[in-house]
Amino acid sequence: MRKYLCSLTDVIFQNPAATDTVKDDHEKQQQNSHVGSNDENIDRGNWTNKREYMLSMIGYAVGLGNVWRFPYLAYKNGGGAFLIPYFIMLIVAGIPLFFLESSFGQFCSQGPVNVWRALPIFQGVGVTMVLVSTLVAIYYNVIIAYSLYYMFASFQSPLPWSDCFYWSNSNCSLTPREVCNVTRDSNWSVPVITANMTLWENGTCPEGNISISVQSPSEQYWDLVALQRSSSLDETGPVVWHLALCLLLGWLLIAAALYKGIKSSGKVVYFTSTFPYVVLLILLIRGVTLEGARDGIEFYIGSQSNLAKLCEAEVWRDAAIQIFYSLSIAWGGVTALSSYNKFHNNVFKDALIVCLTNCGTSVFAGFAIFSILGHMAHVYGKPVSEVAQAGFGLAFIAYPDALSKLPISPLWSILFFFMLLTLGLDSQFAGIEVISTCLQDAFPETFKLKKSIVYVAPCAILFLLGLPCVTQAGIYWVTLIDQFCAGFVLLIAALLELIGVFYIYGGNRFIKDIETMIGTRSSLFWLWWRACWFFISPAIIIVILVWSLLTFSPPSYGTVQYPAWGVALGWCMIAFCLIWIPLIAVWKIRTSQGNPWQRLCAVCSPVESWGPYLEVHHGERYADGRRYYRKNSVHLQDNNVYIIPNNLTRL
Repeated sequence: MRKYLCSLTDVIFQNPAATDTVKDDHEKQQQNSHVGSNDENIDRGNWTNKREYMLSMIGYAVGLGNVWRFPYLAYKNGGGAFLIPYFIMLIVAGIPLFFLESSFGQFCSQGPVNVWRALPIFQGVGVTMVLVSTLVAIYYNVIIAYSLYYMFASFQSPLPWSDCFYWSNSNCSLTPREVCNVTRDSNWSVPVITANMTLWENGTCPEGNISISVQSPSEQYWDLVALQRSSSLDETGPVVWHLALCLLLGWLLIAAALYKGIKSSGKVVYFTSTFPYVVLLILLIRGVTLEGARDGIEFYIGSQSNLAKLCEAEVWRDAAIQIFYSLSIAWGGVTALSSYNKFHNNVFKDALIVCLTNCGTSVFAGFAIFSILGHMAHVYGKPVSEVAQAGFGLAFIAYPDALSKLPISPLWSILFFFMLLTLGLDSQFAGIEVISTCLQDAFPETFKLKKSIVYVAPCAILFLLGLPCVTQAGIYWVTLIDQFCAGFVLLIAALLELIGVFYIYGGNRFIKDIETMIGTRSSLFWLWWRACWFFISPAIIIVILVWSLLTFSPPSYGTVQYPAWGVALGWCMIAFCLIWIPLIAVWKIRTSQGNPWQRLCAVCSPVESWGPYLEVHHGERYADGRRYYRKNSVHLQDNNVYIIPNNLTRL
């Protein structure tokens, strides 16, 4: 504040040097379209208003997994009973970690790499988050391409997957059943022929013959038309050009929305973050009016809820994993988006709202999905459990099949896939923002007036890297990246994040940092957060990580198993993301001064540039070039046994 008052005084009294300085700052704002007149940070810019930040965070957290993963997990793990471990995990792990990451980014106004100026030895954790977001962005936009293709295909009546048309084969049938592959006896004098017949009355085939499952039109359309799927990962096949064009369109939409960074994406999210709720409400209203909808809802979260499932450890693991993935913890996006907040924004209140909205959306989406799946089960005369599928099967096979049974089916199909498109775009905005923010933080002068480059260039590069995912073996690549990169790496990054911030940087120190932003809170207020950050959340992550490693099974797509080289490649992707953590730690230690212990102490203490981005927010603890805090920390009464003192001068 003193700096700005002095500048204002100099201008009033016609100090030429001061006038030129203010004029230069004004010219910078005029030249940089990524900075608004109301921004307090003229170097990086801020969100235009609080609404745009909240909508962007909600759009980032609420993604495709809320629509196709959560409902499946709920009915698989006891229906309504699953909500008990789900919300417990939200309280003890989800909200604390979300609060941590958003506070971390807002305090220093830096992305997921530069925030580790607070603890240089852990800077590799930030690099890992960026790499994970990059790999996920490659395949996530392929899912957006699937949604675009299906949305365009829905502009037909009847829907192309509503019946066995010219593209189908002999196994296609509108009536789900199994058939027997019957071969005449070779001793007959007539030539040997093969024919199909329905199962015998007892549900079995004649001895010596094979049961063949008949596929629905939507399943064959997904495999034969949309994906043109090959037999395995070994058979790459050519590029599927209609998917490649949809992938290009998806990246063009993202680049256009991010052309001016948060100033342009903040306007787009007014639509993309709210439209999915409109569609879900429409689908729910339509769904509950259909015959059989009650069976679907009861199967999802009603009278068929099984409380006995709570005794199974797997249910609790699924609940915890869903919370981590749904809230996008350890992806770097939460830190990147919050870094554009104004310093005194109430980050605690925001974290609560976003987390509760995200989980509420998951539950709400389940009602919309299962009401229509219940109707589909009624039409087919099958249990709901036999028509509900997980992942891609729910979004691109089961649900499109159900929509094709409704009156005015093209309308409902267009709405559904447009909803998937908007859900995917919101998440991708934040994924690209992670990459762009880190580039701008690393090279601020290079990209200061040409920030559009750091948004457009990554989109172009990632489009090219995504082309293998739209070949005939593309779905196998998508599944491989999803199962490996979005699993163990995130858990390890989240665990190291907690250890680094609360056991080395210092929990009390971090709490004081938060209080400089949101104001002082009582000891009772911090008691719960300390318990979660220091003990509960790390323990949960360790249990999930160990359990996942012990129960690991090689990935597969349906009945197709991955070759050994494919599984090895998956582990190599994990190693590529994690190897930067020890490499950067060793490099930081080697480039420090002093004996080995002094070097270790140096990289386990904040650098001199650590603290609030703007000098006006430094206060006593970060005054005088931010050296006061480090040299006089013993007088600040932090009383934190986890702080490693360091009085060395950083390079």
